[in-house]
Amino acid sequence: MYLRAVCIYKFFIVFILFFGNQFAFSQEQVSVLIDSLAKVSEPAEKVGLSLNVASALANEDWERTRYYIDVAKENALIANSPKVLADFYKTVGDIYADKDALDIALENYLHAYEYYEKEPPSERFKLENNLAIVYARTANPENALRFFEKVYFYQQTRSDSLTLASILNNMGRIWLDKNPDSALVYFRESLKVAENIPNPNLKVYLYTNLGKSYMLKEDFTAAKRNYNNALAQISNATDPQNSAWLFNEMSEYYKTVDQVDSAIIYSEKAVTTLDSVAPFSFQQQRSVGQLYKNYLAKNDFESAAKYFEKYVVITDTLNLEDKRVNVEKLLIAEEYRNKEKIRELEESKKEARNYIILLGLLALLLVLAMFLYRFRNKFKRAELEKQLANAKQKELNTNLELKNKELIGKAMIEMHRTEIIEDILNDLKEIKLKAAKKETQNAIDYIVKRLKRDTTSNIWEEFELRFEQVHESFYKNLTEKHTDLTARDKRLCALLKLNLTSKEIAQITGQSSKSVENARTRLRKKLNITNSHTDLSAYLSSFS
Repeated sequence: MYLRAVCIYKFFIVFILFFGNQFAFSQEQVSVLIDSLAKVSEPAEKVGLSLNVASALANEDWERTRYYIDVAKENALIANSPKVLADFYKTVGDIYADKDALDIALENYLHAYEYYEKEPPSERFKLENNLAIVYARTANPENALRFFEKVYFYQQTRSDSLTLASILNNMGRIWLDKNPDSALVYFRESLKVAENIPNPNLKVYLYTNLGKSYMLKEDFTAAKRNYNNALAQISNATDPQNSAWLFNEMSEYYKTVDQVDSAIIYSEKAVTTLDSVAPFSFQQQRSVGQLYKNYLAKNDFESAAKYFEKYVVITDTLNLEDKRVNVEKLLIAEEYRNKEKIRELEESKKEARNYIILLGLLALLLVLAMFLYRFRNKFKRAELEKQLANAKQKELNTNLELKNKELIGKAMIEMHRTEIIEDILNDLKEIKLKAAKKETQNAIDYIVKRLKRDTTSNIWEEFELRFEQVHESFYKNLTEKHTDLTARDKRLCALLKLNLTSKEIAQITGQSSKSVENARTRLRKKLNITNSHTDLSAYLSSFS
């Protein structure tokens, strides 16, 4: 815990000292730019100065940054120059790219590219390079490669070998995780271009990438050879983070080939290097994480525990910073979208105002003409439509009532027929008991069997079949909303749909009125009709 507290304290002291000085310098610069802005009148000049102010404020005061971006856009539109507007979009893209709001940066870069795509390569290559980088960072390798190739072909016509080598290296990085063989082609070509460039930092980077590519191909001999070539450049390299990255890759290599002691040596080198330049970075998180895992592999639990605690401190700090950055990105993106929508609405209103006035006058004349024509026939047509609708509804209600009565009547007849047969069967049972002769008893059994056969048809199946012919969608709509209803529940629903009372239902089903009332109560619970004022029959009528 002590180690964690000390590390966090040191981090914030460095943070305050560094950014305090930066803030003071930046405020001075901003004041000069704002003074210059107040003195110019040309819209194109105002665009440039406003964007310079916005860029200077981007890391300190985002609200003012947005204000000066808006000032720049307003003047870019007034300037009525495609190039001024394109340059505006390009600079705004740079500002949002620095804030890591990559979607918005890409949107602005593409607006700028609508103009620069038609310009000579020397004018557009920087924008194409930015587009390639943003596409690469937003996991769109196809478009990233497309724009890197454009920049590459332009750089081939120039003598800037360093830029050409860097572009080839970037193209290789895009292919690295997708196809190591393709990545190797670009890295080798980049190394060939950089061969005579006195830039050890680039060569460290290229040899390390080559080693990584061979690692992915599981060609460990070639991987080690390239890592050693990178090591040979370290003494002249000036970028400690680049060196730390090489040490991390070599540590991973030695762990893969089961040489844990060597893996530990290079992990320690990476940690020591980054402690002085980037103690709370993702690179250092990786270095410390690898180191404690290497100590675990060696069963040195004391050292593993020490570096695990340091790993937790770095991870906690990075997580806090990552969350802060993510929140800031979301707020920036949301604010941008809202402002764009408002601006689009305002522009649409301006463009549409004249059209609305003209269309309004035409519409008014048309409405007056139509009103005079329609007024004469309106009331007569409305009355006829009303009479027709009433007659149609009356006919439908009459037909439905007749069909419902027919359903009820048939159900009653079937029930009475069943009751009569049941009474006859009971009488026959008594006669059989009193009959002395065997022939008489057999005759009675034969009659009973025939009567039972005649009553075996399922009355309710016939009822439901006829009911569905009249009310086609009732059962379907009911079961879609209430899936747990039993056959007996649905039968009761059908009878209630016909608006029958409990007494009438009792007569049809052969139950007591009390049983029917209990069944209705249980059905209300299943249908979730907790409000006692809701009529059950009216509710079921809605499932038509």
